[in-house]
Amino acid sequence: MITKRIIPCLDVKDGLTVKGVQFENLVVAGDAIELGRRYAEEGADELCFLDITATNEKRKTLAALVKRIAANINIPFTVGGGIKSVDDISVLLDSGADKITINSAAVRNPELVTQASKEFGEQCIVIAIDAREVAGEWYVHTHGGKQKTDIKLFEWAKEAQERGAGEILFTSMNNDGTKNGFTLEATRQLTEALTIPVIASGGAGAKSHFKDVFEQANADAGLAASIFHFNEIGIKELKDYLKAENIHVRG
Repeated sequence: MITKRIIPCLDVKDGLTVKGVQFENLVVAGDAIELGRRYAEEGADELCFLDITATNEKRKTLAALVKRIAANINIPFTVGGGIKSVDDISVLLDSGADKITINSAAVRNPELVTQASKEFGEQCIVIAIDAREVAGEWYVHTHGGKQKTDIKLFEWAKEAQERGAGEILFTSMNNDGTKNGFTLEATRQLTEALTIPVIASGGAGAKSHFKDVFEQANADAGLAASIFHFNEIGIKELKDYLKAENIHVRG
């Protein structure tokens, strides 16, 4: 039986964790390193650190932050934000990241996915897709959700897989920060269309939302932010609930 993963996501700006609603109105949630350490101790399976302003501000994710994370965290972690080249990826992996996630640069230059997969292995490459449903169609957005493209979610996810992505991190912009639950139908379509793991993101607000996305959409992992940052749901509490619901989780 495949083990489902729980992944706290830390959106980082200037070293602090921030959280908003539908990618807007950011509020500070705490120090990124301290929160990451706490989640590791509480039983998180992995962590995801996203430098959310790196692409817009046209700067690279700081390798120094990654080194600090690696020195303080004892579970796998993924880093993203402002990655534009194979060299950028190399620096972050050398600094201690287990995986890297690419969004805007992969959309702009899909060949980067192919190159990165060949250079570092599929297991290191997570393609993040921020998508919004508009008139029944899911469109990919870049630059922290600020720029809509004409690229369709499912077509891009398939291409990313074909180019060597090891995982897809799908964030529903419609649901992000609403706490109304994950986008089940779109997530289900992704898991049925792909053979690589799909991480569901955007909308978690209750323990039952994780149960739903695992059972009804067959997501491989559930990623959330504010419910963990603001102590609305504890990771152990969530895992105990999922075990009671016969969903296979670690710890």
